[in-house]
Amino acid sequence: MKKNIFLYLFVFVSLIALYMIVNGNKIQNANQMEIEKLQNEVSALKDSVQQEKLRVLDMQYFSLENNDDALAYYDHLSLKQPTRYIEDKLLETNERRGDNPLIPYEGMESDFKINKIKVMNHKWIVADFSDGQYWGDLIIKYELKDDLSVDFTLLDHLLYTRSN
Repeated sequence: MKKNIFLYLFVFVSLIALYMIVNGNKIQNANQMEIEKLQNEVSALKDSVQQEKLRVLDMQYFSLENNDDALAYYDHLSLKQPTRYIEDKLLETNERRGDNPLIPYEGMESDFKINKIKVMNHKWIVADFSDGQYWGDLIIKYELKDDLSVDFTLLDHLLYTRSN
């Protein structure tokens, strides 16, 4: 009888060990598949981040901050951020009553004001304007003088038509 108990105990322990080995392999395979899935996601995200970096660099190509040749025109001035200074000067034209004087349209819903500004280089600006309902774009030529005054000249403009 003692032999049978040891035999049953050995079979029972063998079955438990077999169950643990099979279950362990399943868990390991599931974990390995999850790791591979996450590695693929990380790889896709790295590619996406790289594409976005290239897109940002492409967008910054026409930008005063990244144009050393254009920035050289302002070396003799004591401006740390010429782009910000020029943007501020252009936004000051919004402070007048009524429409912005650089915008050749009369506001329909309210006054036309400049919203977004992109300083392209040491001579040109692209700007967006709106009255809250209608909007358009401007191409502006500017000149930053030695006394830090800025002259703006409208080169071209566009008012988008509403489509309902």
